[in-house]
Amino acid sequence: QVQLVESGGGLVQPGGSLRLSCAASGIIFSIYDMGWYRQAPGKQRELVATITRGGISNYADSVKGRFTISRDNAKNTVYLQMNSLKPDDTAVYYCKADIRMVVGGRGDYWGQGTQVTVSS
Repeated sequence: QVQLVESGGGLVQPGGSLRLSCAASGIIFSIYDMGWYRQAPGKQRELVATITRGGISNYADSVKGRFTISRDNAKNTVYLQMNSLKPDDTAVYYCKADIRMVVGGRGDYWGQGTQVTVSS
């Protein structure tokens, strides 16, 4: 059984910053790509950023230059530093990880989501 637990969401004013964390737990053999996605009310879930095990990152155009994804492989944790936040960034943010278990194979796992609200 794998669990992804997110933290760090909240209410912030436009121009402010937040840092999201997502920690994976369980009998894990290896974690491959990790990423952050978001879903705003009435919209489809969209990719925000991904990062490979080796640290190669990819960003949605809407967050380039403002958000930074990073990971700590020793802690099975991925982070999302969000700066210069805008009201359009308001959404539920989900982490996803491609995980191979010691027993049970490999698959994509999702966190439960954390709310980010950007408002004055």
